Amino acid sequence: MSFSSFGDFLAMGHHGLYVWTAYGICLAVLALNVVAPILARKRYLQQEARRLRRETDK
Repeated sequence: MSFSSFGDFLAMGHHGLYVWTAYGICLAVLALNVVAPILARKRYLQQEARRLRRETDK
């Protein structure tokens, strides 16, 4: 598929809204799949640090 201009490329044959929305959702899901485990690990380490402090204070 070839496009005569950048505007035609963005319009994607009048399907641009669907195409670019699908790309955006896909990118958001991929980013979430990277960020969620990082945040979960950080939260887990903080909880374990708190638990260890409580155990050593007794």
